[in-house]
Amino acid sequence: MRAAKSERTDVRPGQDLVVAGFAGLEGTKRIVREREKELLSRFSRGYLEQVKEIPDGTLNQDEEYLKKMGAIRWEKAGEGGIHTALWNISGSYGLGFQIHLYRIPVRQETIEICEFYDLDPYDLYCKNCLVFVADNGGHMEEELKQAGIPSAWIGTVTEGIAREVFYGKVRRFMDRPREDELYKIIEREALQ
Repeated sequence: MRAAKSERTDVRPGQDLVVAGFAGLEGTKRIVREREKELLSRFSRGYLEQVKEIPDGTLNQDEEYLKKMGAIRWEKAGEGGIHTALWNISGSYGLGFQIHLYRIPVRQETIEICEFYDLDPYDLYCKNCLVFVADNGGHMEEELKQAGIPSAWIGTVTEGIAREVFYGKVRRFMDRPREDELYKIIEREALQ
């Protein structure tokens, strides 16, 4: 996690936050591969095979391409999931945000596997998933969708350091990211 505030001034209050890719998808697929026998107590073999075959989606991560799409800055969501990526962007610039959690793209399969193990899909390992800061999040979301990339405008950058998360009409403040949810199920050494 980043703690130091950046001296760059290109991220400022009022800009939008956009997510491209699915929260927790790679973590879900790894859990299914490692814990298939256990999961067969609730899910069919065919369903689990489908989960393993879900395409990750390819997002061109070339800087010029992303800027053309409308990105000002971005953070790759990996270990710790979307939660950690949002925390890192906020901490890097010493700014807060307001996001709508239920706008973050997440597949139903991820929700179901996370429910089975009581995991938070937003704290689960991601691959090919990015959080962007953009001047016009709606425009960037459309550009990404036209390129075949699941995406959503999820909120805005705010003054101060408050990291507000809306769950429908309920507002909470984001806690500091914890260890990736994947490590509750799979040992770190198995992932190396």
